[in-house]
Amino acid sequence: MTKLFISDLHLSPSNPTLTQLACDLLNAKKNQVDEVYILGDIFNTWLGDDLVPDEFASFVATLQALSAQGIKLHLMVGNRDFMLGHAFAKTVGARLLDDGYLLDIAGHKTLLLHGDSLCIDDVSYQRYRRVVRNPVLQRLFLALPARFRQHISDKIKQKSQQKKQMKTAMIMDVNQAEVVRVMRERKIDLLIHGHTHRPAIHSLETQAGHKVHRVVLGDWQDKMSYLLIDDRQLSLHDHRVADEASQLRLT
Repeated sequence: MTKLFISDLHLSPSNPTLTQLACDLLNAKKNQVDEVYILGDIFNTWLGDDLVPDEFASFVATLQALSAQGIKLHLMVGNRDFMLGHAFAKTVGARLLDDGYLLDIAGHKTLLLHGDSLCIDDVSYQRYRRVVRNPVLQRLFLALPARFRQHISDKIKQKSQQKKQMKTAMIMDVNQAEVVRVMRERKIDLLIHGHTHRPAIHSLETQAGHKVHRVVLGDWQDKMSYLLIDDRQLSLHDHRVADEASQLRLT
């Protein structure tokens, strides 16, 4: 069973080329994969399932076609599209996964995350994350007219950009001790996430002699970035990752 993993598409109505690129990949792989996992930040902004921009029609239709073909679709929200809900997932025939979803890959206990929860050095962001993930606040936001939701979203993005310029790259990356803690606590062998825009395959030890792996999915920008898992073979396809560092064979 072949699985396709992507993350951080950041689709936007203002960038139709990127939307087409996403459709191109999914259509190219539709006869090669059995499952598709999109681990957050599918959209650069999401104001609610009731406000799907017309510019995303081709992407929505592509997901629906994959689902109709029998390919299992799995979606996860990220820090940009955390308002994505079950209604959209149902529309495209997908399953909405919780952040921190467990699955078995070739006998290896695997954890799927968007990845922002691992960036604990960014204290202000983690505080913001807890607030915006509050179900009560989300329901209140969705009850607002579209123009108010857009205004709030624009303000949040503006402040986020201002803060990002003042933060170091280290703060915005994952905390390595937190990675080890999560992998040890959840007793997992493989961690797959996005968010940091730093595609790579990392190997580490969570305890003496126990080797585990962390695969970081890349953001798309103007090029495709994806992970294929076929049985025990992992292949990370990203122009920023050297060929010799893009493969992992699970033992």
